[in-house]
Amino acid sequence: MAVPARKVSKHAKRTRRGGQGGLKTSAIHMNENGVYVRNHHVAADGTYNGKQVVSPK
Repeated sequence: MAVPARKVSKHAKRTRRGGQGGLKTSAIHMNENGVYVRNHHVAADGTYNGKQVVSPK
């Protein structure tokens, strides 16, 4: 069983974990129809990669 050799200070622990926070969501851009869409997701109007894939709501 792994046991730490010595106690990790608060500063070292917080420094290590500092890079984990603030992860950004995937980029949001406007497609050719003028609808905002996330990468690798179907747009609200039912298009994906310029093709109609689902019927719009």
